[in-house]
Amino acid sequence: MLPAYVPNPCAAAFGGGRPIDGGRVLGDGRRILGDGKTFRGLFAGITCGLIIGFLQVKLVSGGFAVFGTDLPSFGIDHAGSIKVIFTLAFGSLFGDMFMSFFKRRLGLKRGAPLPVVDQLDFVFGAWVLTYLAYPRWFADNFSFGIIITVLLITPLLHLVTNIFGYAIGVKKEPW
Repeated sequence: MLPAYVPNPCAAAFGGGRPIDGGRVLGDGRRILGDGKTFRGLFAGITCGLIIGFLQVKLVSGGFAVFGTDLPSFGIDHAGSIKVIFTLAFGSLFGDMFMSFFKRRLGLKRGAPLPVVDQLDFVFGAWVLTYLAYPRWFADNFSFGIIITVLLITPLLHLVTNIFGYAIGVKKEPW
């Protein structure tokens, strides 16, 4: 899940600049996504997700001698690994953008809390995109127990990272 967890905080930390929606509004008079979703954040988030994913692949493939060479490959080659890592990273950001779109439709301003949705939108985005692209890999690696564990620990991790981001001035709200 690290390639899905890392992109959002990195997008917040390294984002800014031109918004993805270009400032456009829909017929309801509300922004499509808002100023918080930028091209720089999108590319930074995907890049950070890819980097952490590549490091994981390197660890799993035995690239670091301290971990040995008998670690599992998770049933995927290196080219496939890159694609899976990308779907996890991009999917997490897409899930977050998708929910931002709906938050704007509900009339919620940037940063307004939407409990549970705010904590899990990126997880579902990563899972849906990865499942659509690689259903067998997803089924082989996300057992029922892992899915439940992710759903239980993610809100706590989300809260902790947001409080940290707020404390260091990267986020405007601590949620």
